[in-house]
Amino acid sequence: MSGRNWHHGHQRRSALHGHLEHQKNKVVFIMGATGMGKSHLSIDLATHFSTEIINFDKRQVYKGLDIVTNKITDSEKEGVPHYLLEKKCILLFRYCGVGYVSIVVGGSNSYIDKLVEDPMFAFKSNYDSCFIWIDIDVSTLDPFLLKRIDYMVQTVDEVREIFSPEEENKFDTCEESTKKILLESAIEEIKVSTCNLVCRQLEKIRRFMNEKMWPLYHIDAINVFKENKKEGADDKWKHNVLKPTLIS
Repeated sequence: MSGRNWHHGHQRRSALHGHLEHQKNKVVFIMGATGMGKSHLSIDLATHFSTEIINFDKRQVYKGLDIVTNKITDSEKEGVPHYLLEKKCILLFRYCGVGYVSIVVGGSNSYIDKLVEDPMFAFKSNYDSCFIWIDIDVSTLDPFLLKRIDYMVQTVDEVREIFSPEEENKFDTCEESTKKILLESAIEEIKVSTCNLVCRQLEKIRRFMNEKMWPLYHIDAINVFKENKKEGADDKWKHNVLKPTLIS
């Protein structure tokens, strides 16, 4: 994490703890492309600060398709209260006690942009914000995402529920060879679209930093993704992601 502060004039200090001394409600934004580990970091911070999480992912507000949209599971939530993106969530900040910390996480950067920049919410004047950008090199992320998509494809029963019986029957009447071709083509299209989504997400985050001058704390998680063993990855997560987030 860089030494940039939330406001000019602050000395180099903890990115999160230092701002708890101010008498404003706090909002921590966890940003990054899909698959970066934003949900993981949000849980770590929420348990650390004993607070709740507000989900700013426009695909995850719908019921169902939990695996396809990569929703966090109940066990992964570790008892942390979660709120989906709704109007009441945007109002939620206003009813928290002074000095309270809320954590916003999700890949829908357009919603974060709207909340922070729209004069209707007067967000900048009413809240003390910290923007955390968890990031890795795209060349390292892409293979991980492709494997995740292959796993999602195996959850055909979850996806089947969104199709009408008529559409499903049309597919079932195809020859097996045709089904295989169609499936492979669809999977490839999903993979290309996902990689393109990552590029668009990163481009928007860079615009926040370079054009709108948001003070983003950049966290490089590449060592976590390069670790093959779970224990090693957990250790690197604590030292390369969580610790730099809490300590500048």
